[in-house]
Amino acid sequence: MKLTVVSRSGRELVAGGLTVADGATTDDLKAAFHKAKPKFYPTRQRFTLPVPAGAPPKTRGVPLDAGKSLSKDHGLKNGDTVVFKDLGPQVPYAVVFLAEYAGPMLCYLPFYFFRTEIYGDLLGMKGAAKPLLQVQFLAMVVHTAHYLKRILETVFVHQFSHATMPIFNLFKNCSYYWGFAAFMSYFINHPAYTPVSETQMLAGFALSTVAQLGNAHCHLYQASLRSDGSKAYKEPKGGLFKYVTCANYACEIYQWIGFNVATQSAMGWFFVSCGAFQMYFWAIAKHKRLKKLFPGFKRAFKLLPPFV
Repeated sequence: MKLTVVSRSGRELVAGGLTVADGATTDDLKAAFHKAKPKFYPTRQRFTLPVPAGAPPKTRGVPLDAGKSLSKDHGLKNGDTVVFKDLGPQVPYAVVFLAEYAGPMLCYLPFYFFRTEIYGDLLGMKGAAKPLLQVQFLAMVVHTAHYLKRILETVFVHQFSHATMPIFNLFKNCSYYWGFAAFMSYFINHPAYTPVSETQMLAGFALSTVAQLGNAHCHLYQASLRSDGSKAYKEPKGGLFKYVTCANYACEIYQWIGFNVATQSAMGWFFVSCGAFQMYFWAIAKHKRLKKLFPGFKRAFKLLPPFV
């Protein structure tokens, strides 16, 4: 079977077409294209069907799913056209996650352990040598534990649906996590930092700890859905997923709410607001996807009980 491969602008990319076996899958197509165009390794490729003539503006072509038969699943036959998109240089998901999560610890801890040197010797602030407060110690422990948990989950728990992501995401995500961690630590460990009441501090850290454990349970449960080695997407029905579509996101948000109740940092509240804003849209998209995949799917909340 010979297929014509074009760019999104309609330019033919392989002179004379690309030949694949009649029973070829999307993976076989990617391997053949990589052989013809060595620059575009398989994880950098994305193929779709052409947009039908007369389709509404902004209509996207149907993607060719990994592992699916080109002829049986996507209806392609000899002489048909597929559209190629270059996803750009890629980097493994695990590498991105490890960089995202190790960085915040390295950015947060110096302001705690080298407080005198940073605030006093470097910045010339008064009070840099005074003893650290209990809330500053607990904030360091909770913050470090959160990212250490994420690193362990990346290594031992998470199973990624996609092997790679665009390398640009590595710099974007690291800038986000590392930058916020440094700014949060700067203000929380500042010599002029004013703590909240002990009751508020303990309540905040308690909420944060419970939510962290809830988030870990969500991730372990999600991993168990693929414990049989299957890559097929399964409906999450257990634990908090009985009530919340994105229970893992909910726990993540409440974990940072608790942390900020305890530490009362303006930069911390800004961090959780940015994260919750992004997760809100992810939750809506995931809810729609689950409703499409599993008829009758219904949850009381998409993201944040008792609000959304």
